[in-house]
Amino acid sequence: MSMANEQTAVFGGGCFWCVEAVFNRLTGVTAAVSGYMGGHVDNPSYRQVCNGDTGHAEVVQVTFDPSQIGYRDLLEVFFAVHDPTTVNRQGNDVGEQYRSVIFYTSDEQAREAEETIAGLNAAKAFPEPIVTSVEPVAKFYAAEDYHQLYYDNNATQPYCQSVIAPKLKKFEKKFGEKMRA
Repeated sequence: MSMANEQTAVFGGGCFWCVEAVFNRLTGVTAAVSGYMGGHVDNPSYRQVCNGDTGHAEVVQVTFDPSQIGYRDLLEVFFAVHDPTTVNRQGNDVGEQYRSVIFYTSDEQAREAEETIAGLNAAKAFPEPIVTSVEPVAKFYAAEDYHQLYYDNNATQPYCQSVIAPKLKKFEKKFGEKMRA
């Protein structure tokens, strides 16, 4: 059911399977869709994006109800579940498509993202400075159907077990009170 006060946020933090699995578990998030943004090719395929020829980042478009969860809460989760200090890399995933990026949908989101980054850097929350880019929202292309809810549908796959499951455990430990019941 769509709510009139829903908002959209877009995050790229490496493999979209990982990011989507986390955001889909948050109270107040009504949808988290894996896709591509920020490139120069219309309707890119997963193969094209993985080849690094399109300029797109793997992203998750998050639809949320701000009366249940705030944008700053989403930012807090985003920065906790990926490494925002490495350029074009998350673990073994290397390339521009895995860059750390926030695509803002309003001036307020841009301001909140920049303030959050400045605060985390000032607090030395990470051993290195944050390299996450903050960019205006661009055309979103939903990823192919088999990428949606990937972890939920493939939890026993080796990648899911070795990469996504540990991220989910970390997320659950830190943000258990924000998870859906």
